[in-house]
Amino acid sequence: MEVKRYHIEGLLSFVPRIFSDERGVFMETFNEKQFAEFAGKSVHFVQDNQSISIANVVRGLHFQAPPFAQGKLVRVLKGRVIDVAVDIRKNSPTYGQHVSIELTAENNISFYIPEGFAHGFSVLEDQTVFAYKCTNFYSKESEGCLLWNDPALNIDWKLENPLLSEKDKVGELLINLKSPF
Repeated sequence: MEVKRYHIEGLLSFVPRIFSDERGVFMETFNEKQFAEFAGKSVHFVQDNQSISIANVVRGLHFQAPPFAQGKLVRVLKGRVIDVAVDIRKNSPTYGQHVSIELTAENNISFYIPEGFAHGFSVLEDQTVFAYKCTNFYSKESEGCLLWNDPALNIDWKLENPLLSEKDKVGELLINLKSPF
């Protein structure tokens, strides 16, 4: 497995080795021992989630506050997304900065977003299947949402006039965020 690190500490992407022959393909998409080696810590995933979205949807930028903070390992099983992680760790030198990465069914990249980040994605193809593992259980009382189009974040979602949930339409501006991290 190949790993990539980013300018924001803690974010990692993983590209699996793919074995193919006349029968099809095989790849290892997660290995706890290798993950711990690359991440510098052991991570325990407790919940798997999946969404199916039409093109032109933006989901996010979501986070869970402690004690229900979540790390996520995300990937696309079908379709394409622009995946975004925003650093909301108040003592981080990269607070308010983000990393965007294209995840596709073809590139098979998994992207790890640790606790302390807001996360979201834009859907570039119809019927995109997005899957992710979480390090903690969802708690409605602990959820938070940054405004997806906050000018201070300057995120290029690679689409115009997205479809949004009511919650995502009224996310908080970064300047007003009282980060729990």
